[in-house]
Amino acid sequence: MENFFKKVYKAVKLIPRGKVCTYGEIAKFLRMPHHARQVGWALHKNPHPIKVPCHRVVFADGTLSPAFAFGGENRQKELLLSEGVQFKDDKVDMKQCFYRLT
Repeated sequence: MENFFKKVYKAVKLIPRGKVCTYGEIAKFLRMPHHARQVGWALHKNPHPIKVPCHRVVFADGTLSPAFAFGGENRQKELLLSEGVQFKDDKVDMKQCFYRLT
């Protein structure tokens, strides 16, 4: 599982400032499309939250994780806002801010 975690962290590092990605998109990028929950687990265990910007990963509908491991949902929103991520009705504006990993 550790190798999977490293792949997740490497993928998350590809998400630029001001953009977000989803758990499912990361799982698809890793060619493990049914492993979105495991992506979340890996991010919850992220040992380097500064180097691996897990705050840039959100649910597919733009909602934030209520269990954000590094300060809670409000902290995740603060970090995203500081990077210029746009919100609509308390959700990330996915049309403006979604980043597709390629």
